[in-house]
Amino acid sequence: QVQLVESGGGLVQTGESLRLSCAHSGGSFGFTVMGWYRQAAGKERDMVAIITPGSSTQYAESVKGRFTISRDNSKSTVYLQMNSLKPEDTAVYYCNARDMRYATPGVWGQGTLVTVSS
Repeated sequence: QVQLVESGGGLVQTGESLRLSCAHSGGSFGFTVMGWYRQAAGKERDMVAIITPGSSTQYAESVKGRFTISRDNSKSTVYLQMNSLKPEDTAVYYCNARDMRYATPGVWGQGTLVTVSS
């Protein structure tokens, strides 16, 4: 039912910025906790940022002050603004949507690759 389509990844230099987008379809966007996760080569998938239906946010310590998660309910889209990018940010970034009304693991996007050159 729910599908996520991500975009915005690419290759940038250290210190530059990118904005990732995740378009949510299938309805009930207003009930979903949206999140961005990333997985670097050889590492676990980790939470980067989460935003609730009420727009409360949570960030990984490694990205605080540099990344901003936001949502546009009129477009059913969540964004991740990434500033001051570092090589350590290189990873595949995944969008996740979890309906807060149900006890489910949520739905994942396909992932988008972000590469930060050193």
